[in-house]
Amino acid sequence: MAEAQSEARRIGEVIRQARVFQRRSQADVAAALGYHQSKVSRLEGGRGTEDIRVLRAVAQELNIPPHQLGLATAPDVPAAHPETEDMHRRTFLAASIAALAVPATPAAAHDDLVRALLPGPSPAASGRSLGPADLRERLATARRLFYTCDYTELERTLPGLIADLRQAAADARDSDVLSALLATAYQTSTSLLLKQNDQGNAWLAVGRAMAEAEHSGDPVVLASSVRVHAHVLAREKHTAQAVTLVRHTADQLTGTYDQRSPKYLAAVGLLLLRGVTAASSGGDRAATQEFLTEAKDVARYVTLDRPDSWANFSPTNVALHEVSASVAFGDAGVALAAARPLMRRHIPVPERRAALWVEAARAYSQQGRLADGYQALRIAESCAAQDVRRPAVRDLVADMTARDRRRALPELHHFSRQLGVPA
Repeated sequence: MAEAQSEARRIGEVIRQARVFQRRSQADVAAALGYHQSKVSRLEGGRGTEDIRVLRAVAQELNIPPHQLGLATAPDVPAAHPETEDMHRRTFLAASIAALAVPATPAAAHDDLVRALLPGPSPAASGRSLGPADLRERLATARRLFYTCDYTELERTLPGLIADLRQAAADARDSDVLSALLATAYQTSTSLLLKQNDQGNAWLAVGRAMAEAEHSGDPVVLASSVRVHAHVLAREKHTAQAVTLVRHTADQLTGTYDQRSPKYLAAVGLLLLRGVTAASSGGDRAATQEFLTEAKDVARYVTLDRPDSWANFSPTNVALHEVSASVAFGDAGVALAAARPLMRRHIPVPERRAALWVEAARAYSQQGRLADGYQALRIAESCAAQDVRRPAVRDLVADMTARDRRRALPELHHFSRQLGVPA
């Protein structure tokens, strides 16, 4: 391990010296390669040097003899060969999805949704022949249900939507568009299952999402599927793998943001924010800051902040993740200082408003300010009642009530009972 780190640092220094010798900035080299400036910064710091394709591109751009970067001088297949790059990408995706073999645990409350995720015909299908426009509108409705935290109705909606999308995709000659819609439906299912703390079936849903995203060939859809995949990995404490997955994918998508569509930028931004969550959950401050910096850069060019948006990404969303990261690191004071301006700001999306106040409650709880934490939770409940009843928030309430040994806050204990938290 020490030898590998030493070699990575040596390669990084070779790259840095070559760049400085040519009097070029990191940003200039990154732009020529089609990457974000932070990519070159990481390479010069000895991180990411295991990606041979990137090293070959750097060697060519900076006129570095390949052997100085530990590369063979006459590779069997040119690095630019499309089949090689495709194989590299598929190998990485295959490795990152390897854990999807985890068997799903049936959950009685959402049997219909789970059945819709399984192979074979679904009884939830309407039997009608629906075109992409109708299916896209139904998918938009499902996404809106998620952002407004109507999880009960969403769980009723998804099985029929997935069944009809699968039927339409099977009947279509050119199914790329329908695969993209189906991938988004599976992504939404994954997010819902994670809200319900059903990681087993979330693995099943995200496996479906990744497969359909690959079939669609749409980089935006693929980025969104990778994002929910990283979410599942991080939830299962595989934070290092989640960070690697986000980093690898983001490096393929970042670049000239002012020339990209809002949908593309939102997908990239949300992917980077998932990196923030994964890195902070794993205690990696450096990676957290890198992802935040890049997300802020993307947010300069796009603001999607409505319950009816395809995706919600904006400077406000970046700021919310900064609060959440501070809470994850135990920096309660920093988190609350960052949260206060947001508390006075109008946040159109209920799911995001509730997230702000739940994170504030966590920060107050870390400081032992249980009364303030309780008030924050009640505000979160007023924003999105169903979101406050998900297992992660109920666990927070259980922790807060357990710490109130003298029962100085009877209203907190009453709230706990309302949420069905075990005494």
